[in-house]
Amino acid sequence: MMTSVPQIYVTGHRNPDTDSIASAIGYAELKQRLDARNEYVPVRLGELNAQTRWVLERSGAPEPRLLPHVLLRVRDVMRERFRLASHTEPVRDVGLAMAAEDVDLVPIVDDAGVLAGVVTERALARRYIRESREASRLDAPTAVGEIARVLEGELLVGDPEREVSGRVWVLAMATSSLPMGFEAGDVVVVGDRPDAQRVAIDVGVALLVTSNGTLPTDDIRALAGERGTAVIASRMDTYVSSRMITLSAPCRALMDRDPLTVRPDDLVADITEEVKDVDYRAAVAVDGSGRPVGLVTRSDLVDPQPRRVVLVDHAEQGQSVIGVEHAEIVEILDHHHIGSIETRIPVRATFDPVGSTATLVIERFRQNGMEPSRPAGIMLLGAIVSDTVILNSPTTTDRDRAVIAYLEQVLAIDATAFGREMFETTSDLTRVPAAEIAGRDAKEYDAGGGQTIRIAQVETVGQDLRQRREELLQALQAVRERDGHLLVALMVTDILAQGTELYASGDKAALERAFDRRVQDGVIDLPGVMSRKKQVAPKLLAAYSG
Repeated sequence: MMTSVPQIYVTGHRNPDTDSIASAIGYAELKQRLDARNEYVPVRLGELNAQTRWVLERSGAPEPRLLPHVLLRVRDVMRERFRLASHTEPVRDVGLAMAAEDVDLVPIVDDAGVLAGVVTERALARRYIRESREASRLDAPTAVGEIARVLEGELLVGDPEREVSGRVWVLAMATSSLPMGFEAGDVVVVGDRPDAQRVAIDVGVALLVTSNGTLPTDDIRALAGERGTAVIASRMDTYVSSRMITLSAPCRALMDRDPLTVRPDDLVADITEEVKDVDYRAAVAVDGSGRPVGLVTRSDLVDPQPRRVVLVDHAEQGQSVIGVEHAEIVEILDHHHIGSIETRIPVRATFDPVGSTATLVIERFRQNGMEPSRPAGIMLLGAIVSDTVILNSPTTTDRDRAVIAYLEQVLAIDATAFGREMFETTSDLTRVPAAEIAGRDAKEYDAGGGQTIRIAQVETVGQDLRQRREELLQALQAVRERDGHLLVALMVTDILAQGTELYASGDKAALERAFDRRVQDGVIDLPGVMSRKKQVAPKLLAAYSG
């Protein structure tokens, strides 16, 4: 199995915002310092918005890689250490390797290292059951030098590179009974019987093997040299020598040339049945060049170790990575309500009512007597001023203010100036497509009865989107029809005016009931409203549940 350091993915929610990305980066950094036994990898679940990209560029932190799912892939379960054999390797060596490593097959590669086939235990068994009823023979042209090596013998006459083939005979009859079916080009095994040796050479056999350590006389060797017969002296007895000769054949003669192959990124669920159906119950994982990089057997697919994740800034299954229900959740760190995530085993879970998950991350650094790196620190600063709208949101707590003060000192950055520059630089939505705006920082909520609502949010600095009302409402309606939500809403929050225009597609009565205001052309004006978590989502969920 894989021997590399186990990976644990640290991930925020889908449609990631700055807090989601920064918290993943910062918490992965902290966890890595505290736990060297695992590798903590910050990841993202979607495309980054303009604000998050701005903070990433300002901080110098690397962009987390996209994690499409946490479903098990072949690379998660495959064996990276396994026996390979060259197509020229003798059958005996491959069989011994299978026995020593207790495997049912060995991948075979050509001279370029590309998978050529597999030799299976079943193929070996069939070959020697067949031989027990027929004359022994070499399955493919075999180098004389290779036969000598397998026999642990000595090549006395002939070129080691010369290849021989044909049937393998044991001369046990009296000389008067010879020849007994062998012919030119065959292989003959004989003991200390110069007369039989001479008969075989006269017939023109390609290879003469003397058994039990017998050394042919000088005149026999000379005759063999004249007639073109190679001669090997074997230490083994006659029976074993004849068996070992057939095992000297190159393994390509017995390999399955069309083995089951998979790619390392294939989903385990997609290949399991194929592995179970093939007779040798295994598949070879190959790279883009066709070279073997792993081996997956049926036993590897029995109760495999799931992928592990740390969830930050969310606890809703609908907001999390695809396949999270099959993953092992190691920890949850969030500043929202307790969501619908279910865990198989008890885990450390923090749901703390502060303005930003990044605040919790910095507090964890300080509790462990550590400071974040400068890139992680700037990311976390950006996340807090984003989520708290430069400490103006009603979700802001004294703990957020304390963390901002700490980061200002550590980073020598004015948080208010940093936040204003961030919002002013990244809030221009003039050229952003309506569909993209409608999906910015979108979160889904369970409204009960299997129904969901979806709320996106964008921040602007004195920018009015009323002139784009029709296209924004059409984009919201398209999302609602596509995904079947009860309601799809977009909060356009002006951080200077400290208010929100709520665009919505769905039940108008529920909207008006939630905010006690009239819906005007699909829009509700909400002065003083800036927080989705505290001022919008709870009211909408209550309206639908009522």
